[in-house]
Amino acid sequence: MQHILPYIQVILSLLLIGGVLLQRSEAGLGSAFGADGMSMGRFVRRGAEKTLFRATIAVATLFAIAAFLNLFLGR
Repeated sequence: MQHILPYIQVILSLLLIGGVLLQRSEAGLGSAFGADGMSMGRFVRRGAEKTLFRATIAVATLFAIAAFLNLFLGR
């Protein structure tokens, strides 16, 4: 298990980076010119964006578990 765990962490980290980069940024161009997020309405995730958000959370959780396993099994 110790030999394969670093490879799992690399794959999970790449998936996590991709998931974060694919998500929509809520701080758009309007916030750069002084518009706050409250005046533009509430943002609700729907469809594929909601699925991507939940998948990113799942991958982040798996990455954290793999990191703790590496910490405890590495001894």
